[in-house]
Amino acid sequence: MKKLKYILISFLMLAVLVAKAQTPKGSVLIKSATVLTITNGTLEDTDVLVENGIIRRVGKNLTASNVETIDAKGKYLMPGIIDAHSHVALDAVNEATAPITSEVRMADVVDPYDVGLYRALAGGVTISHAMHGSANAIGGQNITLKHRYGSVNPEDLFMKEAPRTIKFALGENPTRVHGRGNGIQPKTRMGVEAVIRNGFNEAIQYKKSWETYNTDLKKKGATPIPPKYDTRLQTLVDILDGKVIIHCHSYRADEIYALINTCRDFGIKNIVFSHVNEGFKVAPELAAYTMGASVFADWWAYKFEVYYSTAYNAAILTENGVITSINSDSGELIRHLYHEAGKAQRYGQLDDDQTLALITINPAKQLGIAEKVGSIEVGKQADLVIFEGHPLSVYAIPQMTFVDGVKYFDINEDDNDMRLKVSATDIIEPIFLKEHDHRCMHGVDFFFTNFGRNLFDHTH
Repeated sequence: MKKLKYILISFLMLAVLVAKAQTPKGSVLIKSATVLTITNGTLEDTDVLVENGIIRRVGKNLTASNVETIDAKGKYLMPGIIDAHSHVALDAVNEATAPITSEVRMADVVDPYDVGLYRALAGGVTISHAMHGSANAIGGQNITLKHRYGSVNPEDLFMKEAPRTIKFALGENPTRVHGRGNGIQPKTRMGVEAVIRNGFNEAIQYKKSWETYNTDLKKKGATPIPPKYDTRLQTLVDILDGKVIIHCHSYRADEIYALINTCRDFGIKNIVFSHVNEGFKVAPELAAYTMGASVFADWWAYKFEVYYSTAYNAAILTENGVITSINSDSGELIRHLYHEAGKAQRYGQLDDDQTLALITINPAKQLGIAEKVGSIEVGKQADLVIFEGHPLSVYAIPQMTFVDGVKYFDINEDDNDMRLKVSATDIIEPIFLKEHDHRCMHGVDFFFTNFGRNLFDHTH
């Protein structure tokens, strides 16, 4: 009897641990909203029922028992915003020690304490693509995050249904870091392409060595020696086999087209170009051979290779059939991606659904998660945002943000300090600017400290 009791207690403890290991799922009934489905138009005065993290019903006059009900009359409901290029919640970004570092994983440096996650939620962003930096021709493996802010376990943020992705980079970043910084290839744009091609060719040989080993292993009496396992090369093999999606930092049309040709030569179809400032020049090629382009709305001229840019880029790409998204690449811009998308409408006259698709269903397609998120449809995960005002209005204000039906942001419950803990690496020393002889900057350092209280209370 005592033994049975211990067994039951053990099973009970195991059940509790399993329950704790599962990410939370919520249930909620949102009533009378203007629902921006993205894929099925706009539904006026419509209800959305979420059960256990999944959208179960969309319609009028819905009812449910034992479920929180939210009156959203006069408000707008849209899918959670998705940022296809972000570095929020990462403790490190670049492993810049070699031109190819495909063995490193951003999943190993996710920081669940980053308050940037909460700030993103306050801007309606429920998913971000946490990427390796652009120091390498072939960088590390990225991780797709759900913004389940509040957990101290990094894995609770992982969107486990998301496919693997990896960061590539073209242009000045890898050439500056390696060619000019360390005197090794690549030093030029052609060197970047050579590094990528050489990496793929080496991966092909690596794959063949394992195929030979596995074939020899089946022979009677054979005792072949296995090749040395190499995570870097195996990741490149997985890219060649279509198991990993490339997300490539890029600006110039010539290098974009060059990598398209490289991928075609190696039979690679799963590639998304990021930033793509000159993408409008090669829009037909991007539409025909890639999974799309994730662009800035109007961010350029911060270095020479991004001077040739246009705010019409997203619209031109969209009208040419390219799956286009707008990303932030910034802990600040991520908070108002709905405004960034609105710029594409302002300049390119895209309609509402096309414009909102830039920050919802299109980035979902680029990340390989469009079957799960990116639109308000029955059966999809309940990542949702309630807005006061239309999301494309300059006056739009997110009111509530849900991830898997769980409310993680509510403007009416927004405390002044939402940090989970104070970071030990934050700079706390005051910043002092150089005092010039003409003294026109005299006293300005005061306004860069925590003690500056009144911006206008100063003299020149």
